[in-house]
Amino acid sequence: MPELPEVETVRRGLIPAMEGVRIKHVTAHRGDLRFPLQADFAARLNGRTVTGLGRRAKYLLADLDSGDVLLMHLGMSGSFRVMQDGDGAIPGAFHHPRGESRTHDHVVFEMDNGAAISFNDPRRFGYMKIVARADLDDEPFLKALGPEPLGNAFDAAMLAQACKAKKTSLKAALLDQRVVAGLGNIYVCEALYRAHLSPKRQASTLASRGGAPADRAVRLVGAIRAVLTAAIEAGGSSLRDHRQTSGELGYFQHSFQVYDREGEPCRTRGCRGTVKRFTQNGRSTFWCPSCQK
Repeated sequence: MPELPEVETVRRGLIPAMEGVRIKHVTAHRGDLRFPLQADFAARLNGRTVTGLGRRAKYLLADLDSGDVLLMHLGMSGSFRVMQDGDGAIPGAFHHPRGESRTHDHVVFEMDNGAAISFNDPRRFGYMKIVARADLDDEPFLKALGPEPLGNAFDAAMLAQACKAKKTSLKAALLDQRVVAGLGNIYVCEALYRAHLSPKRQASTLASRGGAPADRAVRLVGAIRAVLTAAIEAGGSSLRDHRQTSGELGYFQHSFQVYDREGEPCRTRGCRGTVKRFTQNGRSTFWCPSCQK
């Protein structure tokens, strides 16, 4: 499933085609994705101008001049492709040619600038929903989300407070979207490795007995910010389904330090350990037992 860097990459790719542009016509080729589309879905979008395109955790939010917001989630296999007057974008170095089949192009946005934006989702775990901006704070998909890991509010003190009473593992806490929004399995593994913290460590150890952030909380926040920033700059990670809106592959997977490197030597200078894998909360965890404590 795409994580924060992949969704942010998609947002940035959609901005030139969508932001400040009027939606001429929306075609929904089916009545449902993961959930049924609203009965007036297309009618509420046709003729509206996208005034802003934002992101909250793993969600894309398109503000409309009507006061509505189009909430979009990529699910496991969802992707957007932007075609300009039928010609498409100029392929980059990591371009993945799109096939001719349009079977899974479930929703198509025809924009006033000549762009056609298609949402393709073979597994149909993605979803779209129109929400009034005034009701967004109460939207069930969003209201329980924790802070943005690249936002100013996210720091060691906040993370320590969120984890101080938790008996779960550190990795499980970071995957909890109520603790910090947008992180998934890949980037949690990478951040814990960079911070030299064990994924098995109890989450509450990020805080002192008084609740103050321990040094390891400071290291972890820095590692989370660093790995997410680097991944966004690389266009995200393309392991299975992720493609940028131009069709390009992300390439942060070539910079993984620990994820999917089972059996390889640890890359930490001076460490003679070997990367191991084990199953944790139903997901594969990659770590170096020698230097992650």
